[in-house]
Amino acid sequence: MSLIERLQDYCLTPAMSGFEDEMIKKLSRDLKDLVDELRVDILGNVIATVRGSNPKAPALMVFAHTDSLGMIVKKIEENGYLRIERVGGVPERILAASNVLLQAKGGKKVEGVIGFVSHHLTPPDEKYRVKPIGECYVDIGATSIKEVLDAGVDIGTPVVYRPSFVRLLNDRVAATSIDDRGGCALLVELAKHLKQKRPAITVHIVGSVQEEFNLRGAMVAAQSIKPLAAISIDLVAASDTPDIAEGNGVRVGAGPVLGTYTFHGRGTLNGLIPHPKLVNVVDKCAKDSKITLQRHATIGLLTDASYVQLVGEGVACVDLALPTRYTHSGVESCSLNDLKDLGKLLVSIVENFPESENFQRG
Repeated sequence: MSLIERLQDYCLTPAMSGFEDEMIKKLSRDLKDLVDELRVDILGNVIATVRGSNPKAPALMVFAHTDSLGMIVKKIEENGYLRIERVGGVPERILAASNVLLQAKGGKKVEGVIGFVSHHLTPPDEKYRVKPIGECYVDIGATSIKEVLDAGVDIGTPVVYRPSFVRLLNDRVAATSIDDRGGCALLVELAKHLKQKRPAITVHIVGSVQEEFNLRGAMVAAQSIKPLAAISIDLVAASDTPDIAEGNGVRVGAGPVLGTYTFHGRGTLNGLIPHPKLVNVVDKCAKDSKITLQRHATIGLLTDASYVQLVGEGVACVDLALPTRYTHSGVESCSLNDLKDLGKLLVSIVENFPESENFQRG
């Protein structure tokens, strides 16, 4: 399976945070013959290990999250409509009239749509108002609670954007859950390379869970692995469209991105200032591989590396990202060339990772 085929397969797989089983199965399937050891922990983290040729070399964890954001059914109305709550940073302004898919019981998939007042019947003062999540409802065509339950839908059923994947001009795609199925696809590409060329260091390739919910799934994997260093593969919001006057300067098609600073103050008070020695490793590998590397410092963004860095006595962490437009919507867009270059950078980092570095500060 090629990179683009795997990306499409993963993007079309519904796997909301806390309900990642289909992605767990697919990622395990694609990694099991490429690594020395594969296991899935209780939370659902897929942990694949490639043992290094140097037993004294440090262990590196490379991870991307398997889950997507979405919604969850919180109430079933008598007339069959479903009330929902957000799981993760779902933008309310795009929800009305969105196509959705429900991950129903027994692996069933139920189609639905988030309702809205028909344009012809909308009062003038309501035409430009964003409907908050508390006013949103999902219509699956049911007319009673019994019909909803018979369809395998109940309180607690996950709801995701209806999966889609389309090719755009200039080797770009628009798809559901590029965040972070793009990173998951690169994990497999990295494993394929290491199968052919065993690294000196031990590499733990991790598909983490519940990133969009509480960002702490990867923490559990790191507690088990105890890596010296870790690289998060995720996306960063690009600010290169006409409706963003100012931003972080990140552009789609201009290469992978090194995160130099992230901070999310709403409730989490966490972020990542990457380990400077690890930043030097990334910079050197990008330069030696002739890969154009963008940099970003972004407020309001967070990855699970923010928590992995706090495991044990501390883990040297860095964020590497795929520049992506329209993030957290159902039609995120990225460049396949950026994705391929990010994969090349990952390979270079693993191949050239310092075997005697202890990442001590000061």
